[in-house]
Parts: sequence; structure tokens; C-alpha cells
Amino acid sequence: MPSTALRKQLMSQVRCMVVKVGTALLTGDDGRLDTRRISHISGQLAALHQRGIRVTLVSSGAVGAGIGLTGQPGRPRSMPMLQATAAVGQPSLMALYGRALARHGLHAGQVLVSRHDFEERVRYVNIRNTLDALHRLKAIPIINENDTIAVEELDRFADNDTISALVANLLRADLLVILTVVDGLLDAQGNLVDLVMHVDEQAQGLVRKDKSKLGSGGMRSKLGAASLVTEAGQGMVIANGRKPNVLLRLLDGERVGTIFAPAARKRSARQCWLAGAVRPIGRIVLDDGAVQAVLQRGKSLLARGITQVTGPFHRGSIVRVVAPDGRTIAHGISNYSYEELNRIKGLKSSEFAAVLGRPSRDEVIHRDNLVLTVGNGD
Repeated sequence: MPSTALRKQLMSQVRCMVVKVGTALLTGDDGRLDTRRISHISGQLAALHQRGIRVTLVSSGAVGAGIGLTGQPGRPRSMPMLQATAAVGQPSLMALYGRALARHGLHAGQVLVSRHDFEERVRYVNIRNTLDALHRLKAIPIINENDTIAVEELDRFADNDTISALVANLLRADLLVILTVVDGLLDAQGNLVDLVMHVDEQAQGLVRKDKSKLGSGGMRSKLGAASLVTEAGQGMVIANGRKPNVLLRLLDGERVGTIFAPAARKRSARQCWLAGAVRPIGRIVLDDGAVQAVLQRGKSLLARGITQVTGPFHRGSIVRVVAPDGRTIAHGISNYSYEELNRIKGLKSSEFAAVLGRPSRDEVIHRDNLVLTVGNGD
């Protein structure tokens, strides 16, 4: 399908969307928040709401706002100072959104999240319930990472691009739009790439080192977000948020930004959670026959095809399923612990009871608890 036709088709189907705005877009050269930009973005969100589109905003800017308010020369290097800066900046950021949206009869609903909120299934589902309730209250949910209490590596996301992709997955949004200060993904000659069908090595090869001095992301993190979203069967756009009414023009089918085409099949919310929200804590390496059974024939994972297990992990843990060449091909919920799998790997299920001393499941990971992370055959 030509890119223009795909663009119009995708935009005509949007009923739920997530918009992400970065620090570089929201702040001026002095590091302070650009109130006019926030007002303009809020006006576009209100217009989308008027069209009947459920829109959720993922907004960076707390650290940038804090830098401007406290007069620091740049982004702090130490975690305590970064968190303190975010704590100073977050109220100012939300106050600006609140005033801007109030002019259109809407509320701003602050939602601060950490990595654990997405990894624990009950909390993950409750995020969606909260966002649904905010929409019913005529509020625009505004999500940001809870920088002030997160512990580096344990609780933190690498960037808000990842959060926006996970929120889009969670809401089963039709579209994620990442607004930045560039027109989209550019080719080697600096020309805008209109359409990306697959986030493959060719697309990754176009990434430049363009991370801003105040932000934590960059084009590589945006392509990572595109992988999470498009493999779930959802569309994504990277566009220049400095262009007037860019969101409205985009939804009207105008050629704005780079579109990342959705895969043919949509994942369920639970499959999205397994594939992207949770960090696996172990590895199960398969032989070639088991890889083919999982990828091509849609089979459950059996112990007979397992060659190596890396842990530790417990029964019920989410683990990474790996091909002989090291590629991660799936994530799944293991019916066995690390110790048990090392005892039964390579065996037939009829041999499990003698080895483990108890009746056991035939499948190491049942197909219903297995989601592919390559292609979209799940």
C-alpha cells in the first residue's frame, strides 16, 4: 500500500492515542519551560478530545523545569540531585498544563509511574483503570516517570519514549505520536523518511547521536518504542512538535513526520505485558527444532528442545526464550524453576516424574503464556 494511502487509512481509524512530548520540545535554550509551547500542545489535546479521541499525554519536562527554576547550568549528574531537581520541577510542569487545559474546560490528571508499576500485573492493570476513570472525568491523563523516588536500574526506565510505548500497549491505543524537535527519521542525505514498514537493521542504521543536553532519550530510544508499538499491531509517528497544529494536521492525513506501520495482527493487552513491560529474569536456550516449533508451528515449549538454562528463577517467573544464535525469540511464564529445568532439559515429559519425584506439566511454557518477540506470528 502506498504511504499516502496507509497514512490516511491509519489516521481515519484513530479513536485512542498516546502523545509523548520530550524535554527539548518543552524547554527553551535557557532550560526553562516554554509556556507558549505547553499552551499550544494543550490546545491540540483539547481539540482531539472534542473530536471524540481519547488522548493520553506522556510528558517529560520535570527535570528541565527544575533546572530552570533552580538556575543549574545543565542536567545534574548525580541521582539525588536529579531526583531533587525533578521534585522541584514537577509541580510547575503540572500547574502549566492544568491552567492551559482549564481554558478548554478540561482537567489535568497527573499519573506518576515507576518500572515496577508496569512489571507487576495487578498494578499494570490498575494503571489502565485509573486512566479510563480520568477520561470519564474530562481529564487529560499526564504521565511522567516518578523520578523522585526511583532507584537507578531497579525502578527506572531509560526514557519516557519507553513509557509512552508501554502506555500505548496498555491502552491498546490506535496510535502513538512522539513529538520532538526534528521532523522525523531522516535518511543519510538528511531527507525525511515518510514510512517505515519494519524497525529493522536498515532503520536502525539511520540513527544519529541526537540526544539533547536536557533529555534522556534520542532517536535510538524512539525506534525502540516503535518496535514495541508496531509489533503489537499499533501505529506510531515521530513528528516535529514545533510545527503549528502538528497533531491535528497529522490526524487529518497530512504528510507530517515519519509513520511506523503496524504489524498485521494485534497483540492482546496480556501479550503486550509479557513482551514489553516485564524484564525477564532468566534465559532458556533452545535447539533449532524447538525454535522452529515455537516460531513456525505455534507450539508450546517442551523440555526436550532445551539445551541451556540460565537463572536463577522460580516457577511462574517470566523468562527469555533464546535461539542457538543468541536471538531472543519469545518471553514466557515458566512452569518450572531454574533448578528443575536444569534437571529435565532435553528429556521427554514422560520422564519428568522419575526425575522430579512428582507429577509434572508436559509444557515448560504453555503457548497461552508465550509471546513471540520476533515477527508477529503470535
